Amino acid sequence: MLQKSIKTYTVEEAKRALERYCVYQDRCHQEVRKKLLEMRMIPDAIAVIVTHLIEHNFLNEERFAKAFARGKFNHKSWGKQRIVRELKQRQISVYNIKTALLEISDEDYITTFDTLSRKRIEQLSREKDKYKKRKKLADYLLYRGWEGDLVYERVKELVP
Repeated sequence: MLQKSIKTYTVEEAKRALERYCVYQDRCHQEVRKKLLEMRMIPDAIAVIVTHLIEHNFLNEERFAKAFARGKFNHKSWGKQRIVRELKQRQISVYNIKTALLEISDEDYITTFDTLSRKRIEQLSREKDKYKKRKKLADYLLYRGWEGDLVYERVKELVP
């Protein structure tokens, strides 16, 4: 019976691997720790490697949070509430979350919300029941993390 061999890493090999992992895309500390655990690294080695990555600027949570907020807003049209929720799940500090949200200008935020809501209402054009249409539009926008007061105001405006 053949046993599957499990790859082991020295601390130096793991450092190099994680440097490549962080250079490819900004990562948060939680993702890096998870990756190191998957590589079967011991807690002491994880601490050494994470410290190395931070000292050499491979790992920077503020930079990660900013890139995350920009990316999710620009590419997925997420609202601030969804971005905040996702960053909290990744254990990003409140300070870094606030800093990240500054990456989204108020003007772009409202423009994106307007475009997204109008696009969605067009997709719902076949729905004849105005209450179902309102619910579907509101659910869609709330799921994407847009603020409730903005959503309900827009729903009343688009589905009179």
